[in-house]
Amino acid sequence: MRIRIKSNGTEAEAELKNTPTAKSIYEKLPVESTASTWGNEVYFEIPVSLAAEEDAKDIVEKGDIAYWPQGECFCIFFGKTPASIDERPKAASKVNVFGKVKGNCSIFKKIKNGDKITIGKA
Repeated sequence: MRIRIKSNGTEAEAELKNTPTAKSIYEKLPVESTASTWGNEVYFEIPVSLAAEEDAKDIVEKGDIAYWPQGECFCIFFGKTPASIDERPKAASKVNVFGKVKGNCSIFKKIKNGDKITIGKA
């Protein structure tokens, strides 16, 4: 499963894993929301309500796409966040990592708070 993420002239594709979170989100696409940023993370609410999966974690990798159960948000990690203790992104709390951005994930630095963001099937 592949998705396309668009916002503020930025466009990227991501490959989704074969997980319950990925399948639930993929079924709801397309989705349009309003972006928020937290350090080098873009996140936004989506119309999906899921629990944390068994392998949920708070330390993730650059380019990871995750679902944050506490905020019902889609998250894109592309660098350090305010919670990071080293160079890796750290989420505010545990997230379900369900995909990875293909290519250079630093393009998400162009997205600002309040930008419209859309995700759709690729």
